[in-house]
Amino acid sequence: MNITSRCSTRPMAAGRPLHCGFAFITRAPLSFALCVTAKGSVLLPELKTVGLFLVTALAEIVGCYLPYLWLREGKTIWLLVPGALSLAAFAWLLSLHLTAAGRVYAAYGGVYIFMAILWLWAVDGVKPTAWDLVGSVVALVGMAIIMFGPRTT
Repeated sequence: MNITSRCSTRPMAAGRPLHCGFAFITRAPLSFALCVTAKGSVLLPELKTVGLFLVTALAEIVGCYLPYLWLREGKTIWLLVPGALSLAAFAWLLSLHLTAAGRVYAAYGGVYIFMAILWLWAVDGVKPTAWDLVGSVVALVGMAIIMFGPRTT
């Protein structure tokens, strides 16, 4: 992992300086640009968790959608091959989380709901209702509480 940083000082509206450093963290094939606050907090673990959940959900949805195309839409049986590979990638991606498996599975469900609604819109061409969007937000808030809430152990 390569980390480079650059710091700058800019005045705030109240006349006090605002220190903000930009850290560019490159890890093939992903790159993150994070703003490091004056306290030095970086949200990399949280970004990594949410990003991993998003990619995991996409792998699961694709892995289920391709067999659906074969079973219900009469597409070629060869769609089962990438479907199986996608589901294998899904299981592997889910195993990359460092926290307890039950907690990960529970939190992942919230991201899966969000991605399924996004898939409904982007792939199936069905515009989500207000209730779909509200439900997705509630699910994402639940994921955040489960994954990022304070822990005693």
